[in-house]
Amino acid sequence: EVRLVQSGGGLVQDGGSLRLSCAASGFPIDEYAIGWFRQVPGKERREGVACMDTMDGKRFYGDSVKGRFTISTDSAKTTLYLQMNNLKPEDTAVYYCAADYRWVTPEALDADWDYWGQGAEVTVEA
Repeated sequence: EVRLVQSGGGLVQDGGSLRLSCAASGFPIDEYAIGWFRQVPGKERREGVACMDTMDGKRFYGDSVKGRFTISTDSAKTTLYLQMNNLKPEDTAVYYCAADYRWVTPEALDADWDYWGQGAEVTVEA
């Protein structure tokens, strides 16, 4: 059974940093795409933030977070991270980690993924 359990999130000031974590289990992570998405309250669709291929290290980011956010895993590949720097009020959203059996491409950020964490709120105050 695929399990994604998130931790982290919270309130931060404009320009601050936060790191989100996601404990992954129940699937061969090297065979899956892993990623982070976010959803602003009132918006219907989740926005792709970042995705990664843990086999070759290939990463892709949404345009709005490039240069500020970094997706990574620990050396054991059991925990996903999203390091968020230079946060802005427009980054306020519920953030979700995700996994899916698919190729990691830029288009993956716009696709529908199968497995999701429970979500974590991130609020950036101006």
